[in-house]
Amino acid sequence: MTRLSVNINKIATIRNARGGDIPNVLNAAIDCQHFGAHGITVHPRPDERHIKYNDVRDIRPLITTEFNIEGYPSESFMELVFEVKPHQVTLVPDPPDAITSNAGWDTKTNKDFLTKVIRRFREAGIRTSIFIDANPELIKHAKDTGTDRVELYTEPYAIGYGSNPAKAVDPFVKAAEEARQIGLGLNAGHDLSLENLNFFIASIPWIEEVSIGHALISDALYYGLENTIQMYLRKLNIA
Repeated sequence: MTRLSVNINKIATIRNARGGDIPNVLNAAIDCQHFGAHGITVHPRPDERHIKYNDVRDIRPLITTEFNIEGYPSESFMELVFEVKPHQVTLVPDPPDAITSNAGWDTKTNKDFLTKVIRRFREAGIRTSIFIDANPELIKHAKDTGTDRVELYTEPYAIGYGSNPAKAVDPFVKAAEEARQIGLGLNAGHDLSLENLNFFIASIPWIEEVSIGHALISDALYYGLENTIQMYLRKLNIA
Protein backbone atom coordinates (compact mmCIF):
# COMPACT_ATOMS: atom_id res chain seq x y z
CA MET A 1 0.00 0.00 0.00
CA THR A 2 1.30 3.44 -0.93
CA ARG A 3 0.88 5.88 1.94
CA LEU A 4 -0.17 9.52 1.51
CA SER A 5 1.79 12.22 3.34
CA VAL A 6 0.27 15.70 3.05
CA ASN A 7 2.70 18.60 2.78
CA ILE A 8 1.12 21.55 4.63
CA ASN A 9 3.61 24.24 3.57
CA LYS A 10 1.04 26.02 1.39
CA ILE A 11 -1.29 26.44 4.37
CA ALA A 12 1.53 28.23 6.17
CA THR A 13 2.16 30.37 3.07
CA ILE A 14 -1.42 31.66 3.19
CA ARG A 15 -1.14 32.33 6.91
CA ASN A 16 2.12 34.23 6.51
CA ALA A 17 0.64 36.47 3.81
CA ARG A 18 -1.41 38.24 6.47
CA GLY A 19 0.40 37.36 9.67
CA GLY A 20 -1.54 36.06 12.64
CA ASP A 21 -2.73 32.49 12.82
CA ILE A 22 -5.33 32.04 10.07
CA PRO A 23 -5.35 29.43 8.65
CA ASN A 24 -3.97 27.52 11.61
CA VAL A 25 -1.27 25.07 10.53
CA LEU A 26 -1.55 23.04 13.73
CA ASN A 27 -5.25 22.44 13.17
CA ALA A 28 -4.50 21.62 9.54
CA ALA A 29 -2.05 18.92 10.59
CA ILE A 30 -4.59 17.44 12.99
CA ASP A 31 -7.36 17.59 10.38
CA CYS A 32 -5.28 15.96 7.64
CA GLN A 33 -4.61 13.01 9.92
CA HIS A 34 -8.26 12.82 10.99
CA PHE A 35 -9.36 12.87 7.34
CA GLY A 36 -7.20 9.86 6.49
CA ALA A 37 -3.70 11.07 5.60
CA HIS A 38 -1.00 8.65 6.66
CA GLY A 39 1.52 11.36 7.42
CA ILE A 40 2.36 15.05 7.53
CA THR A 41 5.27 16.62 5.64
CA VAL A 42 6.82 20.02 6.28
CA HIS A 43 9.72 21.78 4.57
CA PRO A 44 11.11 24.58 6.75
CA ARG A 45 13.35 26.89 4.73
CA PRO A 46 15.96 29.27 6.14
CA ASP A 47 13.83 32.37 5.44
CA GLU A 48 10.75 30.73 7.04
CA ARG A 49 8.55 31.99 4.22
CA HIS A 50 6.05 29.21 4.87
CA ILE A 51 6.62 26.63 7.62
CA LYS A 52 8.57 28.19 10.48
CA TYR A 53 10.97 26.37 12.76
CA ASN A 54 8.61 26.93 15.69
CA ASP A 55 5.77 25.43 13.63
CA VAL A 56 7.82 22.25 13.37
CA ARG A 57 8.30 22.18 17.14
CA ASP A 58 4.60 22.80 17.76
CA ILE A 59 3.39 20.27 15.19
CA ARG A 60 5.56 17.38 16.37
CA PRO A 61 3.56 16.47 19.52
CA LEU A 62 0.33 16.49 17.48
CA ILE A 63 1.43 13.87 14.96
CA THR A 64 -0.22 10.51 15.52
CA THR A 65 0.73 9.05 12.14
CA GLU A 66 4.12 9.84 10.56
CA PHE A 67 6.08 13.08 10.54
CA ASN A 68 8.41 13.81 7.62
CA ILE A 69 10.70 16.86 7.56
CA GLU A 70 12.25 17.91 4.25
CA GLY A 71 15.14 20.27 3.84
CA TYR A 72 18.73 21.00 2.96
CA PRO A 73 20.99 19.59 5.71
CA SER A 74 22.46 22.81 7.01
CA GLU A 75 23.56 22.76 10.64
CA SER A 76 20.49 24.73 11.75
CA PHE A 77 18.18 22.32 9.90
CA MET A 78 19.93 19.31 11.36
CA GLU A 79 19.74 20.72 14.88
CA LEU A 80 15.98 21.16 14.43
CA VAL A 81 15.60 17.59 13.19
CA PHE A 82 17.60 16.19 16.11
CA GLU A 83 15.47 18.25 18.49
CA VAL A 84 12.05 17.13 17.26
CA LYS A 85 13.03 13.62 16.08
CA PRO A 86 10.62 13.04 13.16
CA HIS A 87 10.01 9.58 11.81
CA GLN A 88 11.73 10.53 8.53
CA VAL A 89 14.01 13.25 7.23
CA THR A 90 14.09 13.84 3.46
CA LEU A 91 17.26 15.53 2.25
CA VAL A 92 16.87 17.97 -0.64
CA PRO A 93 19.65 19.88 -2.43
CA ASP A 94 17.81 23.22 -2.56
CA PRO A 95 19.82 26.42 -2.20
CA PRO A 96 18.34 28.84 0.36
CA ASP A 97 16.67 31.06 -2.26
CA ALA A 98 14.96 28.26 -4.19
CA ILE A 99 11.23 28.82 -4.79
CA THR A 100 10.62 25.09 -4.72
CA SER A 101 12.61 21.89 -5.18
CA ASN A 102 13.64 21.60 -8.82
CA ALA A 103 16.22 18.81 -8.94
CA GLY A 104 17.45 15.82 -7.04
CA TRP A 105 20.86 15.20 -5.48
CA ASP A 106 23.91 14.32 -7.52
CA THR A 107 24.67 11.42 -5.21
CA LYS A 108 27.98 10.64 -6.91
CA THR A 109 29.46 14.12 -6.47
CA ASN A 110 27.95 14.60 -3.00
CA LYS A 111 28.41 11.05 -1.74
CA ASP A 112 30.88 11.85 1.04
CA PHE A 113 28.80 14.76 2.31
CA LEU A 114 25.56 12.78 2.27
CA THR A 115 27.18 9.77 3.91
CA LYS A 116 28.35 11.87 6.87
CA VAL A 117 24.96 13.57 7.24
CA ILE A 118 23.00 10.33 6.99
CA ARG A 119 25.25 8.63 9.53
CA ARG A 120 24.32 11.29 12.09
CA PHE A 121 20.60 10.89 11.43
CA ARG A 122 20.79 7.11 11.61
CA GLU A 123 22.65 7.30 14.91
CA ALA A 124 19.70 9.35 16.17
CA GLY A 125 17.26 6.66 15.00
CA ILE A 126 15.72 8.79 12.24
CA ARG A 127 14.86 7.19 8.89
CA THR A 128 16.48 8.98 5.95
CA SER A 129 15.41 9.56 2.36
CA ILE A 130 17.31 11.30 -0.45
CA PHE A 131 15.43 13.41 -3.01
CA ILE A 132 16.71 12.16 -6.34
CA ASP A 133 16.14 12.27 -10.10
CA ALA A 134 14.95 9.16 -11.94
CA ASN A 135 18.48 8.06 -12.73
CA PRO A 136 19.48 4.44 -11.95
CA GLU A 137 23.16 5.32 -11.68
CA LEU A 138 22.50 8.00 -9.07
CA ILE A 139 20.27 5.59 -7.19
CA LYS A 140 23.17 3.12 -7.03
CA HIS A 141 25.36 5.85 -5.56
CA ALA A 142 22.57 6.74 -3.10
CA LYS A 143 22.76 3.20 -1.74
CA ASP A 144 26.40 3.80 -0.82
CA THR A 145 25.46 6.69 1.47
CA GLY A 146 23.57 4.43 3.87
CA THR A 147 20.19 6.04 3.23
CA ASP A 148 17.06 4.02 3.95
CA ARG A 149 15.04 5.35 1.02
CA VAL A 150 15.12 7.59 -2.02
CA GLU A 151 12.32 9.94 -3.08
CA LEU A 152 11.86 10.22 -6.83
CA TYR A 153 11.55 13.82 -8.03
CA THR A 154 8.42 13.55 -10.17
CA GLU A 155 8.06 16.96 -11.83
CA PRO A 156 9.39 15.63 -15.19
CA TYR A 157 6.75 12.92 -15.06
CA ALA A 158 4.02 15.46 -14.34
CA ILE A 159 5.15 17.65 -17.25
CA GLY A 160 5.21 14.77 -19.72
CA TYR A 161 2.07 13.02 -18.52
CA GLY A 162 -0.35 15.15 -20.53
CA SER A 163 1.15 14.26 -23.91
CA ASN A 164 2.40 10.71 -23.37
CA PRO A 165 1.85 9.05 -19.96
CA ALA A 166 3.68 5.83 -20.83
CA LYS A 167 6.76 7.67 -22.08
CA ALA A 168 6.68 10.03 -19.09
CA VAL A 169 6.61 7.26 -16.51
CA ASP A 170 9.12 4.93 -18.19
CA PRO A 171 12.34 6.40 -16.68
CA PHE A 172 10.68 6.36 -13.26
CA VAL A 173 9.81 2.70 -13.61
CA LYS A 174 13.44 1.93 -14.49
CA ALA A 175 14.71 3.97 -11.55
CA ALA A 176 12.20 2.37 -9.19
CA GLU A 177 13.20 -1.10 -10.34
CA GLU A 178 16.83 -0.26 -9.61
CA ALA A 179 15.93 0.95 -6.11
CA ARG A 180 13.97 -2.22 -5.42
CA GLN A 181 16.73 -4.45 -6.75
CA ILE A 182 19.39 -2.95 -4.47
CA GLY A 183 17.15 -2.82 -1.41
CA LEU A 184 16.27 0.86 -1.10
CA GLY A 185 12.85 1.97 0.08
CA LEU A 186 11.01 4.19 -2.39
CA ASN A 187 9.08 7.44 -1.99
CA ALA A 188 7.93 9.92 -4.64
CA GLY A 189 6.81 13.52 -4.79
CA HIS A 190 6.57 16.87 -6.57
CA ASP A 191 3.66 17.86 -8.82
CA LEU A 192 1.77 14.62 -8.34
CA SER A 193 -1.94 15.41 -8.64
CA LEU A 194 -5.43 13.98 -9.00
CA GLU A 195 -4.82 13.87 -12.74
CA ASN A 196 -1.56 11.92 -12.82
CA LEU A 197 -1.28 10.07 -9.49
CA ASN A 198 -3.19 6.88 -10.24
CA PHE A 199 -1.26 6.09 -13.42
CA PHE A 200 2.04 6.65 -11.62
CA ILE A 201 1.16 4.33 -8.75
CA ALA A 202 -0.29 1.72 -11.09
CA SER A 203 3.03 1.74 -12.96
CA ILE A 204 5.13 1.53 -9.76
CA PRO A 205 2.91 -0.13 -7.13
CA TRP A 206 5.76 -0.76 -4.68
CA ILE A 207 6.18 2.94 -3.87
CA GLU A 208 5.93 3.23 -0.11
CA GLU A 209 4.93 6.88 0.22
CA VAL A 210 3.94 9.90 -1.86
CA SER A 211 4.32 13.40 -0.46
CA ILE A 212 1.84 15.84 -2.00
CA GLY A 213 1.33 19.48 -1.10
CA HIS A 214 0.75 22.13 -3.74
CA ALA A 215 -1.80 20.26 -5.84
CA LEU A 216 -3.64 18.80 -2.87
CA ILE A 217 -3.98 22.08 -0.99
CA SER A 218 -5.02 23.83 -4.21
CA ASP A 219 -7.69 21.18 -4.84
CA ALA A 220 -8.92 21.65 -1.27
CA LEU A 221 -9.88 25.24 -2.13
CA TYR A 222 -12.51 23.80 -4.46
CA TYR A 223 -13.43 20.47 -2.90
CA GLY A 224 -12.71 20.97 0.79
CA LEU A 225 -9.81 19.41 2.68
CA GLU A 226 -11.56 16.26 3.89
CA ASN A 227 -13.07 15.44 0.51
CA THR A 228 -9.79 16.18 -1.27
CA ILE A 229 -7.78 13.83 0.92
CA GLN A 230 -10.35 11.09 0.30
CA MET A 231 -10.09 11.76 -3.45
CA TYR A 232 -6.32 11.31 -3.31
CA LEU A 233 -6.67 8.14 -1.26
CA ARG A 234 -8.99 6.74 -3.90
CA LYS A 235 -6.35 7.49 -6.54
CA LEU A 236 -4.04 5.36 -4.41
CA ASN A 237 -6.72 2.67 -4.33
CA ILE A 238 -7.02 3.02 -0.56
CA ALA A 239 -10.33 4.76 0.25
